[in-house]
Amino acid sequence: MHDGCSGSFESGKEVVNKVRSMGFSTQFMPMSMTIDCVECGKAFEMNTFEDKCPHCNMVYAVVPCHAFDPSNVKAAGIDY
Repeated sequence: MHDGCSGSFESGKEVVNKVRSMGFSTQFMPMSMTIDCVECGKAFEMNTFEDKCPHCNMVYAVVPCHAFDPSNVKAAGIDY
């Protein structure tokens, strides 16, 4: 059992670390999401549970059980 759904995350880096530790970082989400990048402001399609803005390389992640809402996606840092 993991705490990905019930756990709380202080930062985007914690979300990325969780997704990586669970082995989901390169897996495709059930549905892609359009994300507005917090760094460069450009929109991109997030397709995997960990993805990167193609314009500025800001890394984003979302745990699988929260991948239904773009507000759950967290930024971790450029090239994190």
